[in-house]
Amino acid sequence: MDSISRSAIAGPTFTASLRCHRSHGFSFLNSRVPSPTLRRVAKRGSIFAEIQKQSPAIDFSDPDWKIKYQTDFERRFNIPHITDLFPDAESIPSTFCLKMRTPVLEDFADGYPSDEEWHGYINNNDRVLLKVIRFSSPTSAGAECIDPGCTWVEQWVHRAGPREKIYFKPEEVKAAIVTCGGLCPGLNDVIRQIVITLEIYGVKKIVGIPFGYRGLSDNDLSEMPLSRKVVQNIHLSGGSLLGVSRGGPSVSDMVDCMEKRGINMLFVLGGNGTHAGANAIHNECRKRRLKVAVVGVPKTIDNDILLMDKTFGFDTAVEEAQRAINSAYIEAHSAYHGIGIVKLMGRSSGFIAMYAALASGQIDICLIPEVPFHLHGPHGVLRHLKYLIEKKGSAVVCVAEGAGQSFLEKTNATDASGNIVLGDIGVHIQQETKKYFKEIGVHADVKYIDPTYMIRACRANASDGILCTVLGQNAVHGAFAGYSGITVGICNTHYVYFPIPEVISYPRAVDPNSRMWHRCLTSTGQPDFI
Repeated sequence: MDSISRSAIAGPTFTASLRCHRSHGFSFLNSRVPSPTLRRVAKRGSIFAEIQKQSPAIDFSDPDWKIKYQTDFERRFNIPHITDLFPDAESIPSTFCLKMRTPVLEDFADGYPSDEEWHGYINNNDRVLLKVIRFSSPTSAGAECIDPGCTWVEQWVHRAGPREKIYFKPEEVKAAIVTCGGLCPGLNDVIRQIVITLEIYGVKKIVGIPFGYRGLSDNDLSEMPLSRKVVQNIHLSGGSLLGVSRGGPSVSDMVDCMEKRGINMLFVLGGNGTHAGANAIHNECRKRRLKVAVVGVPKTIDNDILLMDKTFGFDTAVEEAQRAINSAYIEAHSAYHGIGIVKLMGRSSGFIAMYAALASGQIDICLIPEVPFHLHGPHGVLRHLKYLIEKKGSAVVCVAEGAGQSFLEKTNATDASGNIVLGDIGVHIQQETKKYFKEIGVHADVKYIDPTYMIRACRANASDGILCTVLGQNAVHGAFAGYSGITVGICNTHYVYFPIPEVISYPRAVDPNSRMWHRCLTSTGQPDFI
């Protein structure tokens, strides 16, 4: 098989290969069939412009296609390292060792404390299996297959954790942390743990970049010195100590700023667009032959980043959504012919709505962007609401913000990140519901709840707190190990490093044939609204 090409991020436009597309129950790697998910991807801003399909399909008639695929997979998922650019870069024994509890000396006069007998390090050749289910049939629920025969192909990714040898001397490191995009529960937890882990390695110069990428060029925004004392209790509240913003300066300007400030470790917390920016910074640093480690920590409340079990903030969002759903249920259940409508976050993926519906057990209809539906007609949502009112006297609807956008007037307006400004599907359903029941002469008491910003501004719950802590630690381990252009995530319960381009090819979406969506349908009892 020919080598699968992938354009590097250069300047304002990002292009990447579409890795797989689901069709009729199985997926073709690099298929030329356009992905519905891909078509829903909004045009991004200056860094994350668009996704383009470039790779040829696999020639399954080639008897060696499986071997060639595995070889290409290893190439694509091989994470960039300092020695790729500087083959003679010297490593030193790690200054991170939990068996050695003596504080690192201020001037490292006696050398770097280490204990090579400590068996807490990760071998660079350790791998984690990306896919753990061997589907025997392409028609199996949720099947993810490479070829029509659903051949099992092993796919391994790099295990995260501290390495025995590191490629940065702690006293020479100036580490910077930046948080971009919107707010998300757990941002402060990740910031805190990055700072604490850096200090354990012996780093003394740690700064926070205020208000996203904007802070890397705006002279009016001063970097914030960080230490364990500064971040000790920031995880007790929501938001971000550093502030957030969308958009930002050019990649060249940001790297100029990093050079001027002497930053050689950059930790970037953000979603797909932010990671595209991080990869662009990584590539620009390589172009300039700078010894800089750029490491991402995926932050998206929507849980829409590829290849990962989940992203931080998602569990908290689902938990907070329960309050809104329960309020809608009480309002609907207490009223004569009550209908409660709750709109939750989820621009292009309905994970929050789906999981919140499953967790609550109070949802009768769950609507997500991935599954088309009709409001009117014999099989529409409104007809089913009438049925629910007749049979049980009340109903609760949960809808993701990106669902049903075809019913709304398009404005073509975009936000600072280049995301298309969505219409309010919750208000539309509320109005159409009132109008429908009035027309058929049936009383309906419709209540609408929009907790959008409430579920992202709160403190991370215990589950997310643990995830944030480990992600922050592993981000620092990856940087000191000499890796750059990577992001850290959890895959099949293990923490791993991914090359950034592989996780931002397109947003992860709910598979309508997945077992989880089937479980949601079983829970709600809703029919197909088409």
